[in-house]
Amino acid sequence: MDYVSARRTMVDTQIRPNDVTDPRIVRAFLSVPREAFVPRSKQPVAYSEMEIATGDDRALWIPRDAAKLIATLDPGPSDVCLVIAAGAGYETALLSHLCDTVIAIDDDADTVETLAGRMADLAIDSVVAVEAPITEGLPDQGPFDLIVICGMVETVPKALTDQLADGGRMAVVVALDDALGRARIYTRAGDTVSYRDTFDARPPKLSAFDAPETFVF
Repeated sequence: MDYVSARRTMVDTQIRPNDVTDPRIVRAFLSVPREAFVPRSKQPVAYSEMEIATGDDRALWIPRDAAKLIATLDPGPSDVCLVIAAGAGYETALLSHLCDTVIAIDDDADTVETLAGRMADLAIDSVVAVEAPITEGLPDQGPFDLIVICGMVETVPKALTDQLADGGRMAVVVALDDALGRARIYTRAGDTVSYRDTFDARPPKLSAFDAPETFVF
């Protein structure tokens, strides 16, 4: 299969038509081999307009959604980015082309080891893979210019927004109900954190961020 041609078709039909035209972001999507981040059996459909499961609660997003989330985050070349629930590492690899340093965390040792090996195989040396609780982030390493949560969440822990630098931004999809999620960009200004909604999406949900059940009489 001609993956280079498939990659360009993905960009031309799924990314550019959805208002993602920043040349740096387009180059990142053209540079990162999406087929390297999916199970071998799924490589022929790696560039299709579909989510591809890579593990429990982990998946490559529809390309359009990943591109729009990164575009609304507006990464800069000097930014330090924390990627939470990095999974196979596709979004991490994309952001490595757009930021100075990317720290990718997940809570499974095998996932983190595989991600680190994949980055080495792709000669991406600006990524550090770390095993850590995904709801806690890396408070000892912050603050971060950017934070990305690679999945839909019911709750956004204050522990994560506290790790944003002044002017820092966090991108995440928040579940509104059982059928709909909405991408949000959280921004820190001094001691205040605010958010704005950007677009509708429904990537796989991260169960670690589920709201606690409440007892009802």
